[in-house]
Amino acid sequence: MTLDEHTTLAGRFVRSRVVFGPHETNLAVGRSLSDRHRAYYQRRAEGGAGIVVTEVASVLENDWPYERAPLASECGPGWQSIAAACAPYGTLVLAGLGHTGMQGSSAYSQSVLWGPSRVADPVTRELPMAMGQPEIDQLIAGFREASAMAIASEMDGVELDAGPRSILRQFLSGLTNTRQDRYGTDRVALVREIISAVCEVVGSDHVVSLRLSCDEEASWAGLTPDLAAGFARDLSPLLDLLVVVRGGLYSSEGYRPDFHCPPNFNLDLCREIKAAVSIPVVVQGSVVDIADAHAALEVAEFVEMTRAQIADPDLVVKAARGDRPRPCVLCNQTCLVRDPRNPVVTCVGNPSAGFETVDPDEREQISTPGAVLVVGGGPAGMEAARISAVAGHSVTLVESSSKFGGMIRTFARGDGRSRFALLAQWLEDECRRSGVTMRTGAAVEAQDLSDARSRGELIVFATGSAARPPTYPVDDSVRWLDASEAFGKLTTVGPGPVALIDPLGGPIAVALAEALAAEGVSVSIVTPDSIVGSRLGASGDLVGANTRIQQAGVTRVLASRVIEIASGVVCVEHAHTGERSQLECEVVIDCSHRLPNETLKEAADIQVGDSVAPRTVLESIREGRFAGFTTRTSFNSAERAIS
Repeated sequence: MTLDEHTTLAGRFVRSRVVFGPHETNLAVGRSLSDRHRAYYQRRAEGGAGIVVTEVASVLENDWPYERAPLASECGPGWQSIAAACAPYGTLVLAGLGHTGMQGSSAYSQSVLWGPSRVADPVTRELPMAMGQPEIDQLIAGFREASAMAIASEMDGVELDAGPRSILRQFLSGLTNTRQDRYGTDRVALVREIISAVCEVVGSDHVVSLRLSCDEEASWAGLTPDLAAGFARDLSPLLDLLVVVRGGLYSSEGYRPDFHCPPNFNLDLCREIKAAVSIPVVVQGSVVDIADAHAALEVAEFVEMTRAQIADPDLVVKAARGDRPRPCVLCNQTCLVRDPRNPVVTCVGNPSAGFETVDPDEREQISTPGAVLVVGGGPAGMEAARISAVAGHSVTLVESSSKFGGMIRTFARGDGRSRFALLAQWLEDECRRSGVTMRTGAAVEAQDLSDARSRGELIVFATGSAARPPTYPVDDSVRWLDASEAFGKLTTVGPGPVALIDPLGGPIAVALAEALAAEGVSVSIVTPDSIVGSRLGASGDLVGANTRIQQAGVTRVLASRVIEIASGVVCVEHAHTGERSQLECEVVIDCSHRLPNETLKEAADIQVGDSVAPRTVLESIREGRFAGFTTRTSFNSAERAIS
């Protein structure tokens, strides 16, 4: 079976076997689906998605899990717009419907949380009310009415959420359902009643899908594959499609984990559930590569590739013609957006994701091409060169080192982080495929820039960053390295002890600590925060990172700052008590912010990425992309000012 093989569900045409699953986007206006939603889903339909499931809409107003969470009663016009936009591509569009129950939030609704029983969410610690029959009746009616509205809005069907953060899963699980009535003795009863009510209003000519958590990874009371297989067998006669996922009360991060979890992790789970049912099944679980997708289709009828299609909306079309899609690196840094700052869903490698109504279409050609010189072959420079070349410009990309990729190649080491090298290689390959003239080991001098300007070339600077000198006294009794140097010398650092100084709380120090510990090096991390990797909560790796480094024997020096380093000792001061302590070390690795490389910057027409301010891969590629878009308008006049 190939990814682009078409099929039918409930008598409806489906153009491919690839699913774009439901996820938070923060694209809503109020609690309504917006035109940005329409453009976001339409772009994936254009690129070959067979099924699009829209962001889960709450079926009752009392469920408001995050500020921009859609509400079904306000989604009719949005659903209609999305359905109309995706229909010409043969893409089936399902309305995601759900209720988060005791895993929701009362911050926005100002209402008590609902739950099967009085069990608090371990994340928020908020205790819900135990639902009585009136609340259960409201919930059933909410799903029925939301489904009816979706069908009236020309959706192809609905997908009901019984996944890691859903009230339906809470009723199925012994972790959260300790009821003594029929909804406790028969834990599938409520889900069965809801699906039956939905089927009555949806009809046999529309799709009813269920997203079912089949392993909560809490075998003492939670959903296990055996239990889930029984539930799936019970419910499947009412369904057209079953999506197999994992995660629950204590393992919601297991639903869409980052690169520390191997891709295609749900394959065996899906195989077990598939054996219990006779309806089409969807494999979900970090399936982001074409080879893994084909392996998944040996087990199930469909494969969900949500993050892969955020990274490259044309994934299915490209796979069909033998092209290589932009890789998803599974970093979760910008596509998991349940965050009080309300960031819009996007991708570090494809910053136009989520901004389809804002950014130009990178595939557009221009009528007045010119010549562009890009200085610096990191992610910002390669993206600027690629976008400029696709537009039709003659582009030269020069890099002073021996290889392209910049910091993302440097930091693509350690468990799972090697996927970042895939993105660097894709950018390099696409630059070559687009006709960019590429040179390494090429130092650019002032005269080179002057000559380029005299030829009318547009000059883009993406010259990266340099190590920041230490901001504390340090003598020559220790070997001092910045993080980028350390990644290049992992096997030569020595036995230690090594002190990692991490004022940022990001992934770099954690990755270094893990890599060094794996080499047998004695490692300590000094952080001003009360936990190591404090910024990793957004990507879902905060707990995992601290678990891994503790298991690796890394010493954590928390809520502390470095005062000085002398005589082979790091002196640290506790942020709250002022108490000072000492760490013996032979090597110090500083993971602080780097500084921009500003050499010859006055010669640039456009400056991007770390050469402006060292930040993350997202900002580098986004600014490189903006530079490429800017070159489209820079040659429109007959002559460009040359100074």
